[in-house]
Amino acid sequence: MQRSWFKVAVLYPNTCIMKRLFIIVFMMAPVALMAQRLHLNLFGGFANYMGDMQDKPVTFDQSNNAFGAGLQYELTNHFSLRGGIMYGKVSASDKFNRKSLQERNLSFESKIVEGNLILEYNLLDPDERKIVPYVFGGMAVYHFNPYAFDSLGYRVSLQPLSTEGQGLDQYPERKPYHLTQLAIPMGLGFKFRVSENVTVGYELGMRKLFTDYLDDVSTTYVDEAALHLARGAKAVEMAYRGGELKGSPGAYPPALTIRGGATQKDWYYFQGLTISIGLRTGRSSGRGSNRTGCPVRVL
Repeated sequence: MQRSWFKVAVLYPNTCIMKRLFIIVFMMAPVALMAQRLHLNLFGGFANYMGDMQDKPVTFDQSNNAFGAGLQYELTNHFSLRGGIMYGKVSASDKFNRKSLQERNLSFESKIVEGNLILEYNLLDPDERKIVPYVFGGMAVYHFNPYAFDSLGYRVSLQPLSTEGQGLDQYPERKPYHLTQLAIPMGLGFKFRVSENVTVGYELGMRKLFTDYLDDVSTTYVDEAALHLARGAKAVEMAYRGGELKGSPGAYPPALTIRGGATQKDWYYFQGLTISIGLRTGRSSGRGSNRTGCPVRVL
């Protein structure tokens, strides 16, 4: 059977081998096209947040390390679609805040795990320029879980304590916040081509959130007795920590005393270096590129 097939293939290549090759090429063409436009993205930098314990818009103060990885697919020379995973930690403490807030003596930390899908737009043609600025926007799902360390150094998760009365019968309008939520990533950056398949750059990516409890601080203090009855002494201790300061009277504030600012939602952001590695041997020449793999102009 195999010999007869081989004889037919030799005598009638168009009816046998060529058909098989055509089928294989047809099936592999989308894979080859994707490989020409597919990139591995790596990120290393810092994570920080804006909220009730960090009111600076963008800063390295109290920032923490962040890392990310993902894939990017070029739709055109200007548009590309990318997806990835980001990991970092945000934290802040009132001891680094302005004096009026230091008496509150609150602090928090939270790890951030994010999955995102982003549309990126190059402001210049990467086939013609070596340095390309870009902007981006998209959607993300992230998980957070704010915690702090008590006076004995033990780590305490803050969300179950309802420090501002979330879920208490006395405060029905204050609902418990979810630890996994949606965010809107947006930002800008620039990339510099160092070889045919490798670019390096810098990126600042903001995340618009739909919660004000990334830091577990938002509105006002609740009644001390009601909080103690519903969540226990640890909730009262972590809701107001001014009493831990030397020379402080240590009195828990009256109910409805301002604890945070609820008019604006929290944000978190990543900033740092990016590396993009093309998963191919050279830039695609099917989109009007210069076919050499090298940009024509630097700026």
